[in-house]
Amino acid sequence: MSRPREFKQVDVFASAPFLGNPLAAVVDGTDLPAELMQRFARWTNLSETVFLLPPSSPDADYAVRIFTPFQELPFAGHPTLGAARAWLDSGGTPRARGRIVQECGAGLVPIVCDGADLAFQAPATRRSGPIEEDRLAEIAAALGVDAGRILDHQWVDDGPGWAAVEVSSAEEVLALEPDFSGLPEAMVGVVGARGRRGPGEAAYEVRAFAPGPAWPRTR
Repeated sequence: MSRPREFKQVDVFASAPFLGNPLAAVVDGTDLPAELMQRFARWTNLSETVFLLPPSSPDADYAVRIFTPFQELPFAGHPTLGAARAWLDSGGTPRARGRIVQECGAGLVPIVCDGADLAFQAPATRRSGPIEEDRLAEIAAALGVDAGRILDHQWVDDGPGWAAVEVSSAEEVLALEPDFSGLPEAMVGVVGARGRRGPGEAAYEVRAFAPGPAWPRTR
């Protein structure tokens, strides 16, 4: 890469080591061509690798490019949080106290800093509305559920291509054993409501199935 560059592996969505979503982060991606970024992302073999860059927008604190092993994404959730943490830990200072603005392919993404916790405001969806009937049938088959048991569904694509479906319960979400071999480009989030719960306990169980980032896009 012509000179040494700081590299981090960030454990996102974790309260203890090695329990979250791993992310590779090159803290200074300046002057790296996209082809080399893609090659490096393939070499890391993680679901995503980010490269931090100086922003082009005067309203942003930094810019980021996000790569899976096979393609660049305009936006993704855990790379956004991981990139912000890598930037802060490498000496980045937000222009506004308690608020970072990230520039990415989807535009400017505000990130709230509350102590060690980070939370972002997702960009506008590129695709919304109900999932088409034939696509919903493919998703149901891949999940191994009857399409009639899906309570609700929606495109929630803010970059990678996500679709979301709701099933009857958290228990049904946890019991899923999907097979996406016939639908390798799918990006599906499944949600189910929890039953009786105590104060502060989560209301929903969510699982995300993303064979898409690990495979070249076929459409």
